[in-house]
Amino acid sequence: MANNFARMLSSKRNVRILSLIGAGSLTAGFLLNREHVTAGAPARRVYPASAEYPDLRKHNNCMASHLTPAIYAKLVDKTTPNGYSLDQAIQTGVDNPGHPFIKTVGMVAGDEESYEVFADLLDPVIKERHNGYDPQIMTHPTDLDSSKLTSGNFDERYVLSSRVRTGRSIRGLSLPPACTRAERREVERVVVDALAGLKGDLAGTYYSLTHMTDQEQQQLIDDHFLFDKPVSPLLTCSGMARDWPDARGIWHNNTKTFLIWINEEDHTRVISMEKGGNMKRVFDRFCTGLKEVERLIQEKGWEFMWNERLGYILTCPSNLGTGLRAGVHVNLPKLSKDPRFAKILDNLRLQKRGTGGVDTAAVGSTFDISNLDRLGQSEVQLVQTVVDGVNYLIDCEKKLEKGQDIKIPPPFKK
Repeated sequence: MANNFARMLSSKRNVRILSLIGAGSLTAGFLLNREHVTAGAPARRVYPASAEYPDLRKHNNCMASHLTPAIYAKLVDKTTPNGYSLDQAIQTGVDNPGHPFIKTVGMVAGDEESYEVFADLLDPVIKERHNGYDPQIMTHPTDLDSSKLTSGNFDERYVLSSRVRTGRSIRGLSLPPACTRAERREVERVVVDALAGLKGDLAGTYYSLTHMTDQEQQQLIDDHFLFDKPVSPLLTCSGMARDWPDARGIWHNNTKTFLIWINEEDHTRVISMEKGGNMKRVFDRFCTGLKEVERLIQEKGWEFMWNERLGYILTCPSNLGTGLRAGVHVNLPKLSKDPRFAKILDNLRLQKRGTGGVDTAAVGSTFDISNLDRLGQSEVQLVQTVVDGVNYLIDCEKKLEKGQDIKIPPPFKK
């Protein structure tokens, strides 16, 4: 115990947090950074691993495709330094066998270290989900130079709205599936303090879900900004709805085109959005705002989770790398009924969702179309993929309107 306590005090991260909470409360320091838990301490288990192995025979997610009895036996007794276990990581995939639109990942990270401790399972899951990206040998690029984007204006007869979002995690604090109440509140404090420094077109206001008035809540609902308590089984089975709505909130700028969600699925979700088809302007604002938020976070002595192999670290492995999803709501009444639609999307590395999000159906012929990949390509490359792909879909729709034939594009190449 003495050695663990010395390690805690010697950690730069913990020295900073202890100074923030005050020297008179070492207990709070432990709550924020559970490093008194010995790294790799075996979980207490009565039955053999073979008896605990989940029944995945009817499952269709990435975790189920790669979790063999041998890998389970190898990892089941391991935990991260924060005490996060393999069974906690895979619970959402065990409880949710499949999805009507997309093959889900089936597991989440509880902290940054999860990606190392459970690499024997996560690496093949990442490779499948991210189009062959090998996290053992590859380096992830990042590029937030929006001037490189070309042809970023869509035909607004078809595109109703445009949006770019990503997530960012605060290094040293557990992710939403595993964080303590104190950690979650610390995330809120760190981010809100930093956002107060945004100026000009980015200046705005933070609304706590715990403290907002009925009028503020209704206005956020009317603006389609408010995220509610997670009801998707993918999220609730991951443990993300605990203590709701404690330390959750929404920040937006005064023009309501730049938003940050705090402590929903990730520590933060950074969103640039507007009605219409001007993806170029949306991406410009996204890049400018995101870089400014990171600068302000660093000024406060914190940093985002990031490494060369996996890029930015987020809760779901599907969002590693850039964490970026550039999407449009697009109306495709004829193409959406064409039997080639799914193959066209696949070859363009695009995915479709309902207009209400990942667990919703399409409304009529309007879909949320976005990039399928997050990892292995830069932010500019991914937004360009969406721009080029959506323009191809619109061109197909126009041809079908005229009674002309369409072609399936060749498979996407990086």
